[in-house]
Amino acid sequence: MALEIVTKEDLQEFKNDLLQELKNLLLPKSNNQKQWLRSADVKVLLKISSGTLQNMRINGTLRYSKVGGTLYYNYEDIEKLLQSKN
Repeated sequence: MALEIVTKEDLQEFKNDLLQELKNLLLPKSNNQKQWLRSADVKVLLKISSGTLQNMRINGTLRYSKVGGTLYYNYEDIEKLLQSKN
């Protein structure tokens, strides 16, 4: 039976690889994600109410664009917002 020695550096490298893989699994795939989301999609994604979303628009927490009568939010802005909360 062959014996292998595992060093602290080996464990640290394993940990870093494992964390990177977990991040890749948990983060949504940006190439499959729409760039612009409607209010209903944003509310589901952020798990917030219509009033909270309105407050985020008013106080400038979340930028938006209005086309006709529909509000659109950039997915990258939402992703940054989620990252800043962690």
